[in-house]
Amino acid sequence: MESFYRTHSYLVEHLGNPIRRELMREIDWSHRLIGIKGSRGVGKTTFLLQYAREHSSLQDRKCLYINLNNLYFTDHSLEEFATVFYAQGGRTLLIDQVFKYPGWSEALRACYDTLPELQIIFTGSTVMRLKEENPLLDGLVASYNLRGFSFREYLNIKAGMSFRPYTFDEIIENHATIARAISGRVNPLEYFDGYLHHGYYPFFLEKSNFSENLIKTINMVMEVDILLLKQLELSYLPKLRRLLYLIIKRAPGALNVSQLSHETQISRATVMNYIKCFKDARLINMLYREGESYPQKPAMLYLHNPNLIYSNRSMVADRQAVCETFFYNALHSNHRLNMGKNSVRFVVDGKYPFRVISQRSKSRMGGDTYYTIDGMTIGNKNVIPLWLFGFLY
Repeated sequence: MESFYRTHSYLVEHLGNPIRRELMREIDWSHRLIGIKGSRGVGKTTFLLQYAREHSSLQDRKCLYINLNNLYFTDHSLEEFATVFYAQGGRTLLIDQVFKYPGWSEALRACYDTLPELQIIFTGSTVMRLKEENPLLDGLVASYNLRGFSFREYLNIKAGMSFRPYTFDEIIENHATIARAISGRVNPLEYFDGYLHHGYYPFFLEKSNFSENLIKTINMVMEVDILLLKQLELSYLPKLRRLLYLIIKRAPGALNVSQLSHETQISRATVMNYIKCFKDARLINMLYREGESYPQKPAMLYLHNPNLIYSNRSMVADRQAVCETFFYNALHSNHRLNMGKNSVRFVVDGKYPFRVISQRSKSRMGGDTYYTIDGMTIGNKNVIPLWLFGFLY
């Protein structure tokens, strides 16, 4: 137990000064069992350690961070460890990478039932299904998603600001006032391209090569999150990687299952299963027409965030694709997006038609559609700057 406390102390003391994520404020910390899911690389470990720093001191030993990658748990059960921690006065157990532990849901339920004053906060992959596939935890776990940095968070970091997030309704109704207030303090367009290229993942805060870190993260998602959690054979990895490569090359675009099946030598049904895995792992997004959903074929495939577009160094990123991907990513967590008709690409929450266009295309605007424009600082009426949707969280 002492070695775990030493590791905890070292990690918390050497955490530095991480950016406080908006999710820290959104979580109801009164729950005894809290699950924090997030795609690989968005900062889940840092989030747990930051919670430890803010809510406990290193001296009281009531809070402890553990990583289930530790070989100790190959010979000792999580229930056994938690019981000893609890008996010594521990009350908050922070568990990283819970899915690495066989039978993790049963172990969490046992700890919950037998240790009535113990709070467990754990992280896991987005590929996990905390409620749908784990009836043992249904009704017990409060599940939250940690997303990558929003443009607002990135701008606050890079420009030393403290702008607050705005709701979708606030942006729709008061976007000109909001944009004027923000741009009166800093020019958001000076930072927007940097965010689109490298701002979603925390790697840009490190003194390392962002592109290499992104490629490593993508491969770890396939090798660990998808193969391990979906229990796929390692021999399937080359085809899985080729399928993702083809999607990255063509996204955003319509899904041609037959062509992908032919090019990867994977059955049509398996192609759709793998695409669902990519979606669960936050590598892609699927855009459906109103009234349609999986397992039906989506109308369009998008990469999950614009940074992923730049992972393919063999192609020049298309600006329209980058901007549409940004818009989809900024809204999809809290809003329903569907494919619109004719030139309308997105319909938000069933009633807001949107087109994402450049400054050069403004002459083609008209009708009852909302336009979100790349390269614009302040909009007017139904014309909204694209960057402002990066302030939704």
